[in-house]
Amino acid sequence: MIDGHLVQVLGVTPPSFFGLVVGDQFDVAFPTCTPPNPRREVFSFSVMGRLKPGWTIDRASAYFGSLSAGIFDATAPTGYSAQGAAIYKSFRLAAYPAGAGVSALREAYDSSLWLLLAITGLVLLIACANLANLMLARASVRQREMAIRLAVGASRGRLLRQLLIESGLLALSGAALGVALAQPLSHLLVASLNTSQNAIQLTVAPDWRVLLFAAAVAALTAMIFGTVPALRGAKADPMTALKSGARGVMGSRERFSMQRFMVVTQIAVSMVLLVGALLFVHSYRNLVTIDPGMRESGITVGYFGYYMLNIKPENEAEFKRQLLEAVRSVPGVENAASTTHTPLGGGSWEHNVSVGTQEGGSKFTYASPSYFATMGIPLLTGRNFTDADTNASPFVLIVNQAFIRRYLGNASPIGTAVHVMPEPQYPERTYQIVGTIPDTKYNSLRDATPPMAFAPAAQFPVTAQGPGMAMMIASNTASTIGSVRRAIAVRYPTMIVQFVDFQQGIRDNLVRDRMLAMLSGFFGLLAAVLVVVGLYGVLSFFVAQRRNEIGIRIALGARRMQVISLVLRDTVAMLMAGVVLGIVLAVLAGRAASALLFGLKAWDLATLAFALVLLSAIAVLASWIPALRASRLDPMAALRSE
Repeated sequence: MIDGHLVQVLGVTPPSFFGLVVGDQFDVAFPTCTPPNPRREVFSFSVMGRLKPGWTIDRASAYFGSLSAGIFDATAPTGYSAQGAAIYKSFRLAAYPAGAGVSALREAYDSSLWLLLAITGLVLLIACANLANLMLARASVRQREMAIRLAVGASRGRLLRQLLIESGLLALSGAALGVALAQPLSHLLVASLNTSQNAIQLTVAPDWRVLLFAAAVAALTAMIFGTVPALRGAKADPMTALKSGARGVMGSRERFSMQRFMVVTQIAVSMVLLVGALLFVHSYRNLVTIDPGMRESGITVGYFGYYMLNIKPENEAEFKRQLLEAVRSVPGVENAASTTHTPLGGGSWEHNVSVGTQEGGSKFTYASPSYFATMGIPLLTGRNFTDADTNASPFVLIVNQAFIRRYLGNASPIGTAVHVMPEPQYPERTYQIVGTIPDTKYNSLRDATPPMAFAPAAQFPVTAQGPGMAMMIASNTASTIGSVRRAIAVRYPTMIVQFVDFQQGIRDNLVRDRMLAMLSGFFGLLAAVLVVVGLYGVLSFFVAQRRNEIGIRIALGARRMQVISLVLRDTVAMLMAGVVLGIVLAVLAGRAASALLFGLKAWDLATLAFALVLLSAIAVLASWIPALRASRLDPMAALRSE
């Protein structure tokens, strides 16, 4: 027995089959004709099929397009205006690739995940630059070793192969570790997409394509960032290397250009990642802290399904009123109101209206008189709904400021007539504006507030009544909803009820923004750590190579701060070059991702300035230890090593 219908089990699917909707799963599958839908204007139907040999997607779309005019003309629902019927008849069928299933997840997260993949690539670039710098430093230290190998008969090709094998082993070790970490981190990423009402079902086990990609990245890393150090190490001149002693042939400042270029690249890429992280975190904060114009905390959305009670359509308005009173009478309930639209839930309902000579659309909600008090929405002018506003009395509306700006301009709204065009189940009516409210968010925190009109719940057309209702419940304790559930279960045992925390539901709609803020913040922090490691390693190498020079300077009377400034001068030069390049790249990248931001621009000056200060502080701190170590150098020890 399912929803009051006796059904027979015909088969069982394998455990691995979740259907054609990626990320979703089902428990029971019905034939498409069960149950029938009596409303002709409400439908959601897709046909899945396979193309015959010789057919393409374009050919199938052209075929469906040739049939569309006749299909939509023959199935046009009645009750709409001529304009609405013309819009319906203009629809066209088409074919789309669905070999990998269909899913709203792709539309919601496609651009976000591509962006995160690009961020991951930038982090890999920083890591590779670090690796290249370390390999260059290592090659410099091993110059004497390589010279001896050449002197005793080793070929340059053999040395090159040895160095490439070493860098390849490093890259393959990193790839193996990455594959091992990919499994738990992938599960963590999928889990971050879950909401309080929906768990994403995705198989993220690595297959041969993932392993092949990781191996290819490892190979490219070894080839690109291991070749230059290997070439430099293998082409050392034995006589020069043996004469230069402990300093190595790469001790001069002119030979540090490659390392400096790598550090500048790291700083520039890190600037891009830091700016991106700050932008996405700031954007998410803007969404979380925005005022929707209504109460968020302490509100629970209740959904009540009572089709099992077989209430007649003409009696549903009275039944809904009694159900609302039953909820309001539960101890702990501050207030409750019925509504045909749950705000900020992603849904939408609109009627075509005409106000004087102005025509257009307006969002419509039918709500009980207590709705505005429950949601904390103040009445600016006019009056609220009352129990006397029924289908037997004049039809009335309360509108928001966007409605007034769109249709009335500077005219006084109170008493203005609003004509609503007919639709199936919704007859043609003329309403009178009796009150105004401020603008509130409608179905999304991101979207601008549309024209909105509220009508009394008791004036909801009888022809549009359905066996269910939504209710906004204000309560003072978390246990109150449990009391409401028990009270409804006692009074209406067969009623289906579901409760969702209103504020949590709003947060659930920000999953993508939360994911971007969390992951970009993580990668930005990781980039900063890599910059610290890279700068520290390179400057330590610089100091080691210039040990004799620094010892001579100290012996000739250079003070400690002069030596520190000598080392930090390199940091400042590389930092300035990297930051300038990074800011340009960050602005360009931010413009490409501007559609994902809310409440700020990609060239937000405060964000750029904060990233600049943060990265500069990180660079100076990373450079301070090598500089301090250089300032404490014993000149006698340095000169003795010479």
